[in-house]
Amino acid sequence: MLEDKTPQRTQLSQLGEFGLIDHLTKNFDVKNASTLKSIGDDAAVLDFGTKKAVVSTDLLIEGVHFDLAYMPLRHLGYKAVVVNLSDICAMNAKPTQITVSVAVSNRFPLEALEELFDGITLAAKVYNIDVIGGDTTSSQKGLIISITAIGEANEDEIVYRNGAKEGDLLIVTGDLGSAYMGLQVLEREKQVFQVNPNNQPDLDAYTYLIERQLKPEARTDIRELLEQLNVKPTSMIDVSDGLSSEILHICKQSKVGCNLYEEKIPVDPQFINVCEEFNIDSTTIAINGGEDYELLFTIALDDFDKIKANPNFTVVGHIVKEEESSHLITRANTKIPLKARGWNALEE
Repeated sequence: MLEDKTPQRTQLSQLGEFGLIDHLTKNFDVKNASTLKSIGDDAAVLDFGTKKAVVSTDLLIEGVHFDLAYMPLRHLGYKAVVVNLSDICAMNAKPTQITVSVAVSNRFPLEALEELFDGITLAAKVYNIDVIGGDTTSSQKGLIISITAIGEANEDEIVYRNGAKEGDLLIVTGDLGSAYMGLQVLEREKQVFQVNPNNQPDLDAYTYLIERQLKPEARTDIRELLEQLNVKPTSMIDVSDGLSSEILHICKQSKVGCNLYEEKIPVDPQFINVCEEFNIDSTTIAINGGEDYELLFTIALDDFDKIKANPNFTVVGHIVKEEESSHLITRANTKIPLKARGWNALEE
């Protein structure tokens, strides 16, 4: 909404594809010993020795996953990396490399891509990962970003979605719902700006929510923390599409049910205030909102004492037999069937 009206514009055609690649990737340094060859050949070369490689890919499309009316390109680059690293974290693995592919229309000058790659470069530095390749091409409309994340772990460290057992505790990191409400604030201010471009938004009351939407962080700290506590989850997933959807993914693949307790769901005070301002039920948003990029996992009941005093973790429920199905237990102690109402990429 705050835009430089006279930006410098360098046409991408002046550089050509390989000149553009050289220009955008010149600041990427190699940090991991497993990266034998990064950018500059037909393929990257990785050596994980006795470790297992974990790979995940996400696609971000303008108008579907992001809106450049309020998403700064630097933040977009950073977030594009984070959402992929989160998938690696959800396998209890360590992210080590990414590839970056971008399709752009001719409305984007070089300077715009520089901003995007500034965000990617910052994320690579913060998370100590190597950018080892990718692709660039043209797009008839809009911006498309595809990032593949690669990680490493010993075979006995990897955690899947299908290991939850009856009696296990359901645990989530951080707080939930804030990213979705940050998006609602930004969408509202966009509409106000479209009606009156001279009306600059006052976002001081929403800083945490907006940061959770525009600049989320991947929970790369959780793997090491669980190792220090001598706890290995029985199942794990990241909360990208909403807590309800992610819980049901674990339940389906583990062939179990669960009880999720409304009063236990962790939320931020700013989130509660803004839900009241928007007249939206906070629990509905907390379990369905998505884009939190926290980790949801199950642990054996015997491990509860190891994590109970840690502020990073909240026990939100427990696993039951498959025939008992999955339910939300309300504050009034009412049992409601848990439905997957989170993000659906193919929903019309």
